Parts: sequence; C-alpha cells; structure tokens
Amino acid sequence: MKRIAIAMATSAMLVAPAIASEHGHSSHHGGAHSAHAVVADSVIAEQRTALAESTEGKGFGPQSPRDIDAIAGSNKRLFDAAPAYTAMNLCNIHFHKNAEHKGKDFSTYAGNGNGEGYQSGYKYSGELTKNEQKKYHHKVCNSTHSTLNVGDTIEVHYVHSTAQVIPGKGLGSCLSEAIKNPQLRVETQVYVLVNDKHALDFNKLTAYGKAASGLYQATGIPSNTGVPVQYEGSTTGPGYDEKGSPFQVTWSVRPHVAKVNIATVGKWCEGNNFKEDHGHGVRNLVVNPDLLSQIN
Repeated sequence: MKRIAIAMATSAMLVAPAIASEHGHSSHHGGAHSAHAVVADSVIAEQRTALAESTEGKGFGPQSPRDIDAIAGSNKRLFDAAPAYTAMNLCNIHFHKNAEHKGKDFSTYAGNGNGEGYQSGYKYSGELTKNEQKKYHHKVCNSTHSTLNVGDTIEVHYVHSTAQVIPGKGLGSCLSEAIKNPQLRVETQVYVLVNDKHALDFNKLTAYGKAASGLYQATGIPSNTGVPVQYEGSTTGPGYDEKGSPFQVTWSVRPHVAKVNIATVGKWCEGNNFKEDHGHGVRNLVVNPDLLSQIN
C-alpha cells in the first residue's frame, strides 16, 4: 500500500497550518496584492494558468479543493484511501474563512478576494432567519486579513494521521519521529455563523479525547450533515495557487452545512490546543481535470 510522502526538509512545513499552505507569495503575474483589494478575474485566470504550467508533466497527484458535486477527473496518479478517521489519530483542527470546497449548500462565490486567498472561496447558499442574523457586537477571530461576522461561512478541517501523535498545532502535529510518511485524512464540515445561543457550540464541535483504542478522536464532528463525499486530493491553502501540492490526502467533505453560534467560535479563537486564532485563506478552486481525481 502506498504511503503519503511528506517532505520534512524545510522547517516551513513544520510551522504551516495543517493541510493548509498559507505562506505569503508573490503572484506569478505582478507581485503581492493588498490585503483587502479585490483582484480582477484575469488574476485568478493567470494563477490557474501558472498552476497548469508548473505541474504539467511533473507527476503531481490530484489536488484540492474542488467542486464536490462534479465527479469528473483525469489525474491517474492515485493512491490508496486512508483508513476511516475512527481508526486514525486526530492531529489538528483548523478552519478557513469561507469554504474552500464548493457544494450545493455552499455554492455562492465570495469573489476573487485579494488574489492571495482572503475574501475568496464559497459561502452558504441558503437563507438565515432574521433572528439568526442579529448583529453580534464583538470582534470574532480578528486578524490582519479578516474578522468573522454573523452570516459568514467557515470550513473546518479535522485532520487525522496514522502516526502515533498528540493533537496540536500545524502539520508537524500529524507526523512523528517514528513515521514521517503517515496516511492523512481530513474530515470536513462547513458551518455558517449565526447569532443564536441555541445553535451548535463550536467548543463541543471541536472537542476530542483519547478512546479506549488509545487513539485521539474528535468527538463532535456532526453526523447529520449528509454522507461525506470522499475523494483523493492534496493539501490546500493559497500557497498552492500557482504550484502543485506534493502531499496526498484523503478527503471526506460533508455536503450540508450546520449552524454554529458565533459567540462560541470567538471563544475558541481566544484559546485552544491547536493555537488557532483566525480563519485561514483559501486556495483557488481546482478546475483543471488533469489535477482532479475521479470521484467514485
């Protein structure tokens, strides 16, 4: 069985968010963009062209994120699916502002953003009640690039590893001295933030513990948001907009959103074992069939 090869040569990989490359990069066409400026369609098109050119004939495997409702893909560099997440160790939890993946329930394009992963991605395509949309008078998960508000969409990545590890910060938490090429799986759930104390509690959604099996297990992943769409892909994050990700990851993306109380998300950002305090940027949706696997 093939294993996921993870290069450990650079310290940058150790401090990167798990399964999300958020490294700043100069655009292949014109340098870095302002944090809040909105780039033209041509910039995104140029980034996709650069991705195609930098990966053509190089042997890159299937990439992520993708439209989970579009099953076609022609990338043949496939690998064995990781075990069920219940047979793996939870190693990291983080989230992206706006969904990286596209699906029926999260199909509203947020826009091109700043060309480096912020203010882009996909938003909840349904409607909230007037009560759920009440203004929340506190800054939530505030950062240089973004602040969360009522009505915002986030995509949470529950990252799992076959290595014997303890949940923690970044990709380094998914590796061990004994196994530096573990199989990886990301259980994925998209949430919409509402101002409703009766909505889901993010601290419970991200809870975990050590099971009788000795494995660290996420105990709050929703089980009522549809059968996950499983596919073979890669790491994500805007650092891979113009270059291929060399990591192989099994993805399980739930097709329906869940509503979460924005106050509890803010509380989580104030302190958690994963050292996460903001929403990460998103990688451009991968649309090149040569960089997508076939969804069975």
